[in-house]
Amino acid sequence: MNVAIVTDSTAYLPSEVVARHGIRVVPLHVVLDGTERDEGVDIDPGQVAAALRAHRRVSTSRPTPSAFLEAYEAAAEAGADEIVSVHISADMSGTVDSAMLAARHAPVPVEVVDSRSMGMAMGYAVLAAAEAAERGEGSRSVAGIARSRARATKVWFCVDTLEHLHRGGRIGKASALLGSALAIKPLLTLEDGHIELAEKVRTSARAVARMEDLAVGAAEAAGGDACVELAVHHIDAPDRASELARRLHERLPGAPEPMLVELGPVVGAHVGPGTLAVVVAPRPGRGD
Repeated sequence: MNVAIVTDSTAYLPSEVVARHGIRVVPLHVVLDGTERDEGVDIDPGQVAAALRAHRRVSTSRPTPSAFLEAYEAAAEAGADEIVSVHISADMSGTVDSAMLAARHAPVPVEVVDSRSMGMAMGYAVLAAAEAAERGEGSRSVAGIARSRARATKVWFCVDTLEHLHRGGRIGKASALLGSALAIKPLLTLEDGHIELAEKVRTSARAVARMEDLAVGAAEAAGGDACVELAVHHIDAPDRASELARRLHERLPGAPEPMLVELGPVVGAHVGPGTLAVVVAPRPGRGD
């Protein structure tokens, strides 16, 4: 069976990776001052960061079912017998619902996967799915591999302010922090698709240091640095992200050099400028 892989723009996979594996990407949308724009097409993270700092109106919206149906039809026309469609957590977006609606009308069977994650924590699951499809696995196996890798992957992030998460309704159980947000720099994590507090720390520097330590600990728990892949995300903070990636590479020399990936406009609209994140993804068959 020829299994095609579809995902959405919040995986933030580098374009060369998407092209190499033939992954189809359906964009989410950013609504800036009432005008809707496609993520990765006609708006970039810098524009969103500037808009947030200027207190302009920024929101996001999911793709329509018709956008997914177009992607599924294109995959079938290109020779796909089955499709695995991997997407941002349903707790963060209605994207999975749009994909499932489209799947009912697709010309070939579609397995929709709620990654319960986002960013490269989802991106590595998409990549694992693509590699499994290239090995000739069927859609059920490919979807299982994607779910397994997403479940095993760890992500931590720190934001400059909880304001954007609160405004967008994405703060989840971490909402209890709002009253004390001025006194702490919360270190956050994704737990089964929603945001939770990992630790309370007093400074941004301490939050970044703890992310580094937690990433190293997760790599060791997964079997050592040769058993994981790493990514560092940021929003409008390239120097801080590069320094964090450099330190991680020094401490985990057996792992591939961390991928340095700026978060796109959709996630950026909810976490805000200055956000840093670390993703630790055990390789398939290693701790998943």
